Amino acid sequence: MVRRSAAHDKGIVHRDLKPANIMLTAESGQVKVLDFGLAKFDAGGSGEAAELTNSPTLSLAATRAGTILGTAAYMSPEQAKGRTADKRSDVWGFGCILYEMLTGARAFEGEDLSDTLAAVLRAEPDQTKYPSGVPAHLRGIVARCLQKDRKARIPDIAVVRYLLDEAANATETPGPKGPGLRTDAGPKGSGPRTAILWKVAAALLLLTTIAGLGIAYRARSAAPVVTRFYVSPPEKTTFVTGSRPATSATISPDGKRIAFTARDAAGKVQLWVRSIDSLTARPLPGTDDAEFPFWSPDSRFIAYSASVQGKLLRIAASGGPPQTLCTIPTGLVASGAWSRDGVIVFSRGPNSPLFRVPAAGGQPVEVTKLPAGHLRHNYPSFLPDGRHLLFYVSAASEEASGIYVAPLDTGELTRLLGADTGGIYSPRTGHLLFVRQGTLMAQSFNPTTLTLADEPFPVAERVESAVYGGVVAFSMSDTGALTYGIGSSSAGLQMVWVDRKGKVSGTAGPQGNYRGLDLTLDGTRVAAHRHDGAGGDIWVTDLSRGTTSKITYDASQDNSSPIWSPDGNRIVFGSLRAGKWGLYQKPVNGAGSEERLIESDNAILPVSWSHDGRSIVYSVLDPKTARDLWMLPLTGDRKAVPLLQTPFGENNGQISPDGKWLAYYSNANGANEIYVQSFPTGTGKFQISTGGGVFPRWRADGRELFFMSALSGGKVMAVDVKSSGSTFEAGTPRELFDSGYVNFGHTGPYHTYAVSADGQHFLIPRLANVTEALDAPIAVVLNWAEGIKKN
Repeated sequence: MVRRSAAHDKGIVHRDLKPANIMLTAESGQVKVLDFGLAKFDAGGSGEAAELTNSPTLSLAATRAGTILGTAAYMSPEQAKGRTADKRSDVWGFGCILYEMLTGARAFEGEDLSDTLAAVLRAEPDQTKYPSGVPAHLRGIVARCLQKDRKARIPDIAVVRYLLDEAANATETPGPKGPGLRTDAGPKGSGPRTAILWKVAAALLLLTTIAGLGIAYRARSAAPVVTRFYVSPPEKTTFVTGSRPATSATISPDGKRIAFTARDAAGKVQLWVRSIDSLTARPLPGTDDAEFPFWSPDSRFIAYSASVQGKLLRIAASGGPPQTLCTIPTGLVASGAWSRDGVIVFSRGPNSPLFRVPAAGGQPVEVTKLPAGHLRHNYPSFLPDGRHLLFYVSAASEEASGIYVAPLDTGELTRLLGADTGGIYSPRTGHLLFVRQGTLMAQSFNPTTLTLADEPFPVAERVESAVYGGVVAFSMSDTGALTYGIGSSSAGLQMVWVDRKGKVSGTAGPQGNYRGLDLTLDGTRVAAHRHDGAGGDIWVTDLSRGTTSKITYDASQDNSSPIWSPDGNRIVFGSLRAGKWGLYQKPVNGAGSEERLIESDNAILPVSWSHDGRSIVYSVLDPKTARDLWMLPLTGDRKAVPLLQTPFGENNGQISPDGKWLAYYSNANGANEIYVQSFPTGTGKFQISTGGGVFPRWRADGRELFFMSALSGGKVMAVDVKSSGSTFEAGTPRELFDSGYVNFGHTGPYHTYAVSADGQHFLIPRLANVTEALDAPIAVVLNWAEGIKKN
């Protein structure tokens, strides 16, 4: 047996010792320690000053199916707490393995991940598990290896070797008397099992892969190993992308940290940072309402947008006060990219090209132009030269949508390919990465000639791409790490009837990707926009007969936001045709032609039809004034007039049943709140919600107003209201039930739910499998490019 602990002598800490990483060769009977993919170099030997680069990958049988989070059963207490690992952490792992070899049972067990980690931190190994013949000296070595306080633990594997050598040379080691225990057996008389035990112990002590497996923490002689694990949201939070429940993260260029946004139980969204080698994440105070974070090239700062505040900001990854870089239209999320030359390029919402601003802040300058048919330039990323941009174009036609490239100085557009998301270039492999139909694809790309080659091939499955059009929910580091959000299928939505206590009483129509719905006044039919592909159509379900049929037939026109006429014979909806948005009126029974009511260069969608049938309120998305509310008279000259046109976002205007009031939500005071003002004059303004509110709906008699507590759904709230002349009174909002609504996009004016005339039942699109969206983890793949080489 070689007399030195080779790996530890070289300053190598394995950090993931476990039975799966130990191999007994069939030919020679040699024992080898495998998988140094998570090892680290600890030059000082103490590990106290060394920063972890990877955490043991928790791989518990009791963990959620398909989720690899690490080897918790063999993890030292300091690693379980997310603290620095050193040589004493390997001593702990060795003790766990030695205990398991001697007893046939794990030293620390639990039904799930949290139970196992709790056992590591608080429980002690069961001493009654030791079989007859295990010497007390050997049990003592195990106990000293498994001291929870590492200061009391055996400090070095070389000391363990010395103690084991002493035990091996002993001819007799008495042990305590008791049931099943012998006092006359030592290691020399234990037969082949003990011989193998000593071989394994020797191999563990040697950690001999420096020579045999070529540990290359310094020499870099061995090929990196592809390592995959998942990151779950922090306790009592859910991941969000923008304002919507979805899994997304961005990894720092140095590969050490990931940044993501998460919503807590109170509905507060913050920016979080988690080190790759840590089991916990920490929020960055002051980053309320953060959306779409992206890193500085030196990994020191994170930029993000806060659409509620109307700002693009940056913050140090270590924390501190956020700095405002520039203003953006309120209510419109912005994605961005940061170049090595100190330039930030970002989007400013629908009907907008890309803009640039210095990384220190300043006045935004337009980078690209929005040609006819282009609806938005979004999700930029820089090519290595820092002078060219990749970005996603949402266009009126599928043929014009996709990934484009443009020089930063001229903004000249070149379409590269069609995709469901924007793209990122990988200098390590020479590939452009993008998503199609939930699969992350890679295709050879020359960043000098800006040309593609060969055919695309898959890299990962079930990648998020549905929550926003073109969303880039994957990222890469300069060190070869890849992250991506696990995609959830918004096609599995079901319209569900729920009473005021939250009890489900039935369903309506088939499953579909519903983004907006409206009930007839008599409650017999529901019209809904089903978002299919790049657009969608209007579908009508007869609730008494249970039949569902289309009334529009071109999903590329994005036919959406249907609202019923008071008599239930017609529907008005928004549609995008030949690059122009319009409001269209169509008879439901097919007896009559479709009529265009108004047309606009800006996105317009109907939100409410007055009960007297004389006017329609519609939403306008104006790049200068965010989202506004206008009224279109259906009599006389039909000249549209603005109702609410401010620098803030006013949304989902709902005319009261008596036609005297307009309920809407606005972020004029920072957070979204419900307001009521007189209709159509706009005199007087009354705030209804007190802790945030969106998506108002009236009861048919006008005596109650409903709303949701958050853009992502939250609680369904109710408030008693009454009016007399020019006065309006509202009671205290009260919670009815959890909406269960998952917002997969088009938050704007779309009706997220409908209310029966008596206010006793609510029709809400819900996920058939809620867990799929809310519990989806972030996938992390270290050395992902090695998988490409092997393929």
